[in-house]
Amino acid sequence: MNKKSLLIICIAILAVIAVVLAFFFFRQQAVMQEMVEQMEFEKEELQEEYEDLAIQFDGYQNMEIRNDSLQELLGKEQQRVHELLEELRITKVTSAKRIAELKKELATVRKVMVTYVHQIDSLNRTNERLVAENQQYRQQYKQVSREAERLEQEKTELTEVVSRASMLEVTAFEVTTLNKRDRKTRLVGQIAKLQIDFTLGKNITCEPGLKTVYLRLVAPNGDLMTKDTSKVFAFEDSEIGYSLSREIEYAGEAVSSVMYWSFAAEPAQGVYNADLFVDGNLIGSFPFEIRK
Repeated sequence: MNKKSLLIICIAILAVIAVVLAFFFFRQQAVMQEMVEQMEFEKEELQEEYEDLAIQFDGYQNMEIRNDSLQELLGKEQQRVHELLEELRITKVTSAKRIAELKKELATVRKVMVTYVHQIDSLNRTNERLVAENQQYRQQYKQVSREAERLEQEKTELTEVVSRASMLEVTAFEVTTLNKRDRKTRLVGQIAKLQIDFTLGKNITCEPGLKTVYLRLVAPNGDLMTKDTSKVFAFEDSEIGYSLSREIEYAGEAVSSVMYWSFAAEPAQGVYNADLFVDGNLIGSFPFEIRK
């Protein structure tokens, strides 16, 4: 058997192994997805049960119970239910062990509740009124929850609208290639500097004051052009590097400025990209090309 035949056999074996591994990988992914969905369903069911139990305890607390000790015990169990419900809400669906423990806790609390209910019935025969009050409370609870969710959604949407309206925009952008004497040139071998002219558009909703404009220049190979990797700014809950920055006094009217980037060696040919940021927002992205 020659080397070529051996190579073909090896490739075929590797291909079969790859297919088998891919099959088992996707099968495992499907199984994991089913498990996660099942855990999500179980968590939702358990949360509903806890909410129902919390409502029942709230109803019992509203009853006139002529027994201070029983009233105190009910109050402790009620607090316990609310604490467990809050823990369940923040528990991840993948925490199967804790969810199972919360199920057991629910069963225990239910048993205690049954005992207390029997004692309450012996003291005050008001079950019919209690059921009606609980039903009404449950409906009010759901209605208030829906209203709170609606108001929170409206608040979020309004905040986003205001944020977008107050965000600055770049209305003009131009890159000029200069030689060592700061004269315009298109010859790659003579380019020593970039002149970046830009204009921030008029925006009366933007808060006036000193604005720092950050410029990220990205070379054709995808690398950030920077002379100091420690220079960073905040963007989307993280910190990223930048090439140049410029402070501008902004008063709501359009304002123009310029930045300069000096090359240490002959620039690479290809498409560059310039991204401008202000107040943690990307306000403009502009490609430009250096070529012969």
